[in-house]
Amino acid sequence: MGVWLGPNGILVEAIMLDDRPMLRVSHVVDGHRYLQGYCASVAELGRHGVDLAQLVERPAGAERLTG
Repeated sequence: MGVWLGPNGILVEAIMLDDRPMLRVSHVVDGHRYLQGYCASVAELGRHGVDLAQLVERPAGAERLTG
């Protein structure tokens, strides 16, 4: 599973949802995660305000969800 962080607390995770690969887009504010939506493809991320050029992969072993 991949996890990417964006500016302003954006969190993008590659997950399996009902046996389908999906991207879950969340917004982390003060340690609380708020779901923005699910995407079936990378092309859909823009609908949730995600700029692919600003995403960075979360380092392995990083436990805290920070943006």
